[in-house]
Amino acid sequence: MTTDSGKLERREFMVAAAATAVGAAVSASTMAQAQETGFRNIKALAFDAYGTLYDVFSVTALCEELFPGKGNALAQLWRVKQLQYSLMRSVMGRHRDFWQLTGDGLSYATKSLKLDLTADKRKRLMDAYLSLAAFPDVKPGLEALKKLGLRLAVLSNGEPKMLAAAAKSAGIADLLDANISVEDVKIFKPSPRVYNMGPEKLNVSNPELGFVSSNSWDAAGAKNIQGRQQDTLRMSDLIGSFQKMFLQGVTPRVAAANDL
Repeated sequence: MTTDSGKLERREFMVAAAATAVGAAVSASTMAQAQETGFRNIKALAFDAYGTLYDVFSVTALCEELFPGKGNALAQLWRVKQLQYSLMRSVMGRHRDFWQLTGDGLSYATKSLKLDLTADKRKRLMDAYLSLAAFPDVKPGLEALKKLGLRLAVLSNGEPKMLAAAAKSAGIADLLDANISVEDVKIFKPSPRVYNMGPEKLNVSNPELGFVSSNSWDAAGAKNIQGRQQDTLRMSDLIGSFQKMFLQGVTPRVAAANDL
C-alpha cells in the first residue's frame, strides 16, 4: 500500500530516467558523469512491481463496471487486504502464494461491501490482475536505464506467472533481466530473505544493487539488509544523477531510502 507520508515518488524517478530516451544513445562521457553523481557502485536496479511499475488501481474501472457505485471502494479494500494477508502469513509462517492471496483479498472485500461476486465476475477481476496497466513512464524509463548499461529486475511478492503476465502485457518483458519472486523463499516482504535474493539472482554485491519502490515500508525492508546499512542507494542521489545530466533546473521531490 502506498501512503502519502514517506512515499518514494516513483513517477519523479521514472520521468527522470525517461529523459535519457529523448536524446541519442548514452555516451561514455555520460556514463562517466553518472558515476560521479551517484551511480559509482550501482550495476543493477531491482524494482517493486505492484504500485511501482504496475498500477494496482487500474482495476478500478472494471470494479465499477461490475459493481456500479462501489468500484473505488472495492479496489481500495481489495488491495489493503491483499497486503495485510501477506504480512500476516509471513509473521505466522503460513505461506500461501500471492495469486491465492489476491483471490482471498477479493473475497473479503466483496463480502465486506455486501457485493454478489459471481464466478464470472470473480474470473474477470482476477484476470485483470494479470494485465495491470503499467504507469506511462515505466517503459521509456526502463529503456533509458538499459542504455546506461544497468541490469534491471523485478523483485516482488508476486507469483511467477503473475509477474510474467504483467511484464508481457506492459511490453517490458524484454527490458527485464529477471522477474524475482518471493516464491523462491516462501515468505513475503519485508523479510530479509526476499531482498537477499536480489544480489544473488543478478550476480552483484549488495552495494552494487539499487532498489526502487513506491512503498516506504518496502524500501525500509531493502535497506535493512546486512551489508547495505551504509550502502543502500539513496533515491534522491539517483534522481540527482539524471537531473544533472538531463533535467537541469528541475528539482525532484524524492525521499531518500536512508531517511526512512
